[in-house]
Amino acid sequence: MTVAHYKILEKIGEGGMGVVYKAEDTKLKRTVALKFLPAELTKDSQAKARFVQEAQAAAALDHPNICAVYEIGEAEGSTYIAMPYIKGQSLKEKIAAGPLSVDDALAIAGQVAEGLKEAHGKGIIHRDVKPANIMLTEKGQAKIMDFGLAKLEAGVDLTRTMAVIGTVAYMSPEQARGEEVDLRTDIWSFGATLYEMLTGQKPFGQKHDQALIYSILNDTTESVSRIRPEIPKPLEVVIQKTLEKDRSRRYQNMEELLKDLKSTGVWGIGVPKVEKSIIVLPFDNISPDPDQEYFCDGMTEEIITDLSHVHDLLVISRSSAMTFKGTKKKIREIAQEVNVRYVLEGSVRKAGNNLRITAQLIDSANDAHLWAEKYSGTLDDVFDIQEKVSRSLVDALKLKLTAEEKRIIAAKPILNVYAYECFIKARQELWTWSEAGLENALGHLQKGLDIVGENAVLLAGMGYAHFQFINTGFRTDESTMRKAEEYTKRALELDSESPIAHVVLGLMLPGRGQYREGIAHFKRALAVEPNNFDALVWLGSYLSILGKPAAAAAFAERLLKTEPLHPMTHFVRGLIYLGGDLDSGVKVLGQAYLDYPQDRLIRWNYAQVLAYCSRGEENYSMMKALVDEEPQDPLARTGLALSLTLQGRKQDALPILRDTQIEEWARSDLGYSFFVGECYALLGQKAEALDWLENAVNRGFINYPFLSEKDPFLVGIRGEERFQKLMERVKYEWEHFEE
Repeated sequence: MTVAHYKILEKIGEGGMGVVYKAEDTKLKRTVALKFLPAELTKDSQAKARFVQEAQAAAALDHPNICAVYEIGEAEGSTYIAMPYIKGQSLKEKIAAGPLSVDDALAIAGQVAEGLKEAHGKGIIHRDVKPANIMLTEKGQAKIMDFGLAKLEAGVDLTRTMAVIGTVAYMSPEQARGEEVDLRTDIWSFGATLYEMLTGQKPFGQKHDQALIYSILNDTTESVSRIRPEIPKPLEVVIQKTLEKDRSRRYQNMEELLKDLKSTGVWGIGVPKVEKSIIVLPFDNISPDPDQEYFCDGMTEEIITDLSHVHDLLVISRSSAMTFKGTKKKIREIAQEVNVRYVLEGSVRKAGNNLRITAQLIDSANDAHLWAEKYSGTLDDVFDIQEKVSRSLVDALKLKLTAEEKRIIAAKPILNVYAYECFIKARQELWTWSEAGLENALGHLQKGLDIVGENAVLLAGMGYAHFQFINTGFRTDESTMRKAEEYTKRALELDSESPIAHVVLGLMLPGRGQYREGIAHFKRALAVEPNNFDALVWLGSYLSILGKPAAAAAFAERLLKTEPLHPMTHFVRGLIYLGGDLDSGVKVLGQAYLDYPQDRLIRWNYAQVLAYCSRGEENYSMMKALVDEEPQDPLARTGLALSLTLQGRKQDALPILRDTQIEEWARSDLGYSFFVGECYALLGQKAEALDWLENAVNRGFINYPFLSEKDPFLVGIRGEERFQKLMERVKYEWEHFEE
C-alpha cells in the first residue's frame, strides 16, 4: 500500500487520536512513521483541525528530545503526519519490565524535562505527558511524542468541546476537573511519570476512571521511599512538589523543576559521590547474650569517631549509620542512599571477657572486598582493636595520616567500655527534646562518671543535658544553669579542647547577648572535630536565625553529607528558608515531617512555616497535638498561643504568653524572645511586642531582612517610630556581622 510518496510497511501503533504505520519515504529513501487520523473521525472538522494543530505545534519545535515533524499532508481523504521512525521502545514498555534504576530514571527524566522546557518556551503545552508518549532510542535518547493534545497558549483552544482531555492516570487535578490548564499540568504529568519510572506503579493506582479521578482530586500518593526505600530523599521532595494538588504550590516552570532535580545530587550533573567516602555499618552482635547490642554499637561509634578525624575521608556519622541496623538492604543500595563509595561491615562475639571481632571493607561500585580481618582478645584489648581496625581502613584506602591525626586516633577519651556505652546512650537521649529523655541522659552520664570518675567527655555531657533543660523550658531555675556552667568548666579544666564543652559554651553565651562569642566556640569545636554533629547543627541554626542563609547553607551541606538521615540535618536545612523563601521552607520541612513524624522540633518548625504561609488550620492542629503530648512544654505552648492568635482567640492566647514559666524561659533566648514578640504584634499589643523584640535583638537576633520586610506577623508595628529606630541598629549589626 502506498500513500502519496510513502510506502506502508507495517502498523506499529494505535491511539485515540491516530493510527501509526512504519513506512518508506520513496523520495528521500528513509524510514518514517506515518500517523493517520482514524477514518471514523475524518468527518469531524474539529478533530481534523486538532490533528493539523498537532503537526503545526510539533513542527515549531526543534529539540533533540522532541520527535520532529517532517511533513503534514492529505491523500485519498486521509490526513497524515510524517515523523522519524524511532528504533527502540516506549517508556511504557520499559517500565513494564520493572522499576528503573535511579540513574536510568533520572537520565530519562532530565531529557524529558529539557524537551518540555523547550515546548513551554514556545508557548506549547503537551497536555498528555505519559510513558506511552515517550520513546527511547536504542542509544537511550528520550523523545517526546504525540503533541496531538497540544494547545497553543496564544491560539484558539480547539479542544474546548472535550471537557476532559488526556490520559486519566496522569491527569492533573485541574485537568480532571475540566478547567483551563497551563504548563503546570505538564509538570504534574511529568511527576506522575517519574513516580512510575521509580516505583513501577502509577501514583494513584490502577482504578477505573471515576475512582481514579476521585483519588487525583482527594488522595495523597504513597511516598516513593516507602515503596522503594533506597530512593534519595532530595529526589522524593522534588516528586512531591510536582504532584501538589494546588498548582500554585507546584513547580511554576520547568526551569525551576530542572534546577531542583539537578540539586538533588543524584542526577548526572548533580553532586558526585566523594571518592574517599565511607559508611561504617552497625556491627552485628553474634554474642550468646542479646544484651551486648550497646557494646557492638560502641565499637561502631568508636571507629566512626576515629575515621572522622581523617581529613581526606568523608565519614557518615553515627545516627545515619545506625538507621541501617538490622537492615536487609544490599551494600550498593546503602551506599547509594548516603552517597558514599565504601562500606565497612563487621561483627562482634563477646563471651564473658573474651572477644572476637571481624571486619571487612567493600567497594560499593563493584562489590569488591578490599580488606578483611579477624581480631581476638579480651575486653581489656577492645580499644586497641578499634584503633587497629581504623588504621587498617586508612591503609586499605591508601590515605596518609598526619601526625595530629595519628595522635587523635590513638587517644581514647573514655577508657572504660561500659562508661563509653553510657555516653552513647546519653547522647541519643539528648536529641529527643523531651523531659523524660533529658532525665535519662543525666542518669546514663552519672552512671558513666560513677564507673570512671572525673572525665571531660562525661562532664561536658552533663553540662549539655542541664543546658537542654533550660533550652527546652522544662527547667528555668538558676540552679540548673549553674550546674550546666559548673560541669562545663570542670570538663574544660580536664581538656581545654573538648568539642562537647565548647558546643555547650556556644549554646549558653547567646543567652547573655554574647552571640559572636558563642559562634566562636562552635567553630573552635569544629577545628578539633570537623564533623562534630552538635556544632554543625547549632552553628547552622544560629547563622540562619541571624539572617545569614548562605553561610548557614555551608554547614547544612556538610550535615547532609555526613549525617543525611538524622532529623536535625533536615531541621537545619528547613530553618535556612524561614528568613524569606517560605515556599522552600514548606517543601523541606514538610518532607522532614513525613520522614520523621515523631520528631517534636521538626513538627514545631513545620507548623511555624505553615503559619507564615497562611495555613492556619494545619498549624493549629499540629501545635495542639504537641501540647496534648507534652502539656508543660513551653515551646509547644507558645506555638499554640500563636495558633490561637491567628484564630482571633486573644483571650485564650494572652494567659499562655503571660505565664511566668513562659516569660522566664523566653527572655533568656534570642529566638524564643522573637517568637513571643511576633505573638504580641499579632495581638495588637505594640508596646509588649517591641519590648520582646528589643530583648531578642539584645541577645543577637539581627535578622534584618526578615524583621524589616519579610515577616508577615510584624506588619502592624513596622510603622512605629520605636520599631524603625530598632531596625537602624539591627541593619548596622547585620551588615557588619562577620560570618
